[in-house]
Amino acid sequence: METVLITGVAGFLGSHIADQCLKLGFNVIGIDDLSGGYIENIPQDVNFFEGSINDKNLLDKIWERHNIDYVYHFAAYAAEGLSHFIRRHNYQTNLLGSVNLINKSILCKVKCFIFASSIAVYGTNHLPATEEMSPKPEDPYGISKYAVELDLAAANKVFGLPYIIFRLHNVYGERQNLSDKFRNVISIFMKQSINNLPMTIFGDGMQTRAFSYVHDIVPIISRAPLIDMAYQQVFNLGADQSVSILNLTTIIAKSLGKEHAVIHLPSRKEVVHAVASHDNLRRILGDYHNTPLEDGIQNMANWALKTKQHKTTQSLSIEIEITNELPPSWQSKK
Repeated sequence: METVLITGVAGFLGSHIADQCLKLGFNVIGIDDLSGGYIENIPQDVNFFEGSINDKNLLDKIWERHNIDYVYHFAAYAAEGLSHFIRRHNYQTNLLGSVNLINKSILCKVKCFIFASSIAVYGTNHLPATEEMSPKPEDPYGISKYAVELDLAAANKVFGLPYIIFRLHNVYGERQNLSDKFRNVISIFMKQSINNLPMTIFGDGMQTRAFSYVHDIVPIISRAPLIDMAYQQVFNLGADQSVSILNLTTIIAKSLGKEHAVIHLPSRKEVVHAVASHDNLRRILGDYHNTPLEDGIQNMANWALKTKQHKTTQSLSIEIEITNELPPSWQSKK
């Protein structure tokens, strides 16, 4: 039985990856500092270590106790817009924490390092974005993700560390954190609507995104290290169809049985349209299901309506490092 380490195992994506890896017959080790995830998300059969990937002593302890075959790295703070204002936190968490894992994986001869990158690495690029394009990230979050991609390529060239990179985009679904007002727009809108508040749109709402249902992408990621042709590859992974943010609010309100109410806030600096091609992934890893957005959101809404709303969140403890140009709606910690 092969052993895998999943970072961010108590979080949204990490916990779903843990479910799938257990189904594949892996022995699953998990690490999470519980800053954005919750204990109840962790599958029962996971051997869980509480702590940060920036704690090198804890990483040493994990590797002393377990011979790790694959690392699935999902621990990150994925807030593109906010990353401009929390630059130190962004790089400490998303870049330096990743380097700690890469170092340990090199030293302990991990068989494959699977990294959750982001469509944010493309920035404003020709659409649809393809893996052959030169990334042009426009925010510190995208920069940190692309830096880890480059570091993995360097680690492979010098030390032979095998890797697989997935550039994910706008993943949503059950277990997503509903209490973080800075990231995951579907979660933000759902919480606002559930609490009978208007959904807050930056700008006119004509920005478009392809929202990816978690149960469509998790099986692809989990089995990737079992496919030799996937090694040293970069894959876009997510939904094919895009939708405007304004139309998204209509779908969410309907799924929750709530009145459609929105407020338009001043626009912020962000990529307007983000759409990716998935041809390379389908060529190597095969086709995958694209759940219709209305169906996926309805599934998430059914879950959100019965899940408890956590009062404490990672976003409340993050120090805003730069207040210049900070959107007014982000200045309150409520």
